[in-house]
Amino acid sequence: MGLLFSLPGQQALVCQWGTLQFVRNVSDMPLQWTAGQQSCEIGWGCQDTLMFIENGPQVNLVLSKSCTQAEDQEAQVTHHRAGPGLSVVSYTHVCRQKDFCNDLSTTAPLWAPPLPTEPGPVRCPVCFPTFGCPEDAAEQICPAGYTHCYNGVLQLRGANISTNLKVQGCMSQPGCNLLNGTRKIGPIDVSESCNAKDFLFCHRGVTLQIKANLTQEPAEWTTSSYQMCGAGEVCQETLLLIDVGYRSLLLGSKGCSKAGVPDSQTVSIHSGPLGVLVASYVRYCSSDYCNRASTSSVLLNALPHPAAPAPGDLRCPVCVQLSGSCLPNSNYATCPNGTTHCYNGHINLRGGGVTSTLSVQGCMAPSSISLLNHTRNIGAFSVKENFEGVPEGTPKRPFLRSALQDTVEEANETMQSKDAAWTKEGTLHVKSGEAELTRSG
Repeated sequence: MGLLFSLPGQQALVCQWGTLQFVRNVSDMPLQWTAGQQSCEIGWGCQDTLMFIENGPQVNLVLSKSCTQAEDQEAQVTHHRAGPGLSVVSYTHVCRQKDFCNDLSTTAPLWAPPLPTEPGPVRCPVCFPTFGCPEDAAEQICPAGYTHCYNGVLQLRGANISTNLKVQGCMSQPGCNLLNGTRKIGPIDVSESCNAKDFLFCHRGVTLQIKANLTQEPAEWTTSSYQMCGAGEVCQETLLLIDVGYRSLLLGSKGCSKAGVPDSQTVSIHSGPLGVLVASYVRYCSSDYCNRASTSSVLLNALPHPAAPAPGDLRCPVCVQLSGSCLPNSNYATCPNGTTHCYNGHINLRGGGVTSTLSVQGCMAPSSISLLNHTRNIGAFSVKENFEGVPEGTPKRPFLRSALQDTVEEANETMQSKDAAWTKEGTLHVKSGEAELTRSG
């Protein structure tokens, strides 16, 4: 880049400004758009950069418009990879002759309808969404002479664009050279990698259910959302269950995580089962879409289900509530024999796509004053508990090893050899006293 000097009396330009990135069907071409505007520094110019990738029935468009210090450049179209099969074309232009001179508003300079081709014997997956390709990505029949399937990630950085673009499609030659050695397109730095270890893909989503019988009946969670992890990240799935007797809360998260030991799986009992039950399932894994548990049975199957205890003399308010305090007139319940006091507290949750506070009320065993016993992290969730004091003379909770912990550890060992995951996306539904929230993102 050469040095640019402002001249006396030179006016600052106003340029078209904005970024776009989206995937469209070839049948939607050509495309048009409108842009915002940006006032430039004196001496700066306006730039247009358009990167266009055609892949079978789909096209991916990346557009950047802004002010720039780069030297003037006539509009230039570059074919980095010609079709049929995967093709990559770019348009770059830097100008200073007038305001809004970076006025590209259509794909017309870059795109022409694909020519008819003879089908060949090879079939390849075709995909390039930014969040990753599904396990069952659609396949296309490659043109004759295209005998290799490309599977890589393009990294785009610069001009307010930062994305990793997964690409699968037909190529005429092996190797990882979709861009033909290109390292920069206008202000955007580009690179590619075909090493699977550099781009792990995970299911992604958050689910919440509040209703009765979640400790007995597995809840389903499926999602169509995925994400590509960053360097050093693995897939995670975390499930937190809180049961106060008459109803339960089940909160789950899936996605990428920097924390955790790869290929590990744990079920933990934080409190209960006498009184309020708090249990969790956490799994970290390091292969594509490995966080694929389909129901909450990965947790429920590891929990013991003892016979219901006899009722005692204590009565406590019972409540589990998301994003709000339990009401003063919460339901009261007769506590099971063996419980000695009532719990009233809050659990702050952060991470894994969740930022919220849970309010909990219920019955507690004599050895317990806390639900989480100073736990700070449960899988993807950072947790912090605040609770009211208990009657004077109640002993603090020691570390107790019981048949319950033994049962959970045995279940953990059994589960190490099994796949696990669940997911669901959608909206918040509240009906007849029950709540169910599912979202991805």
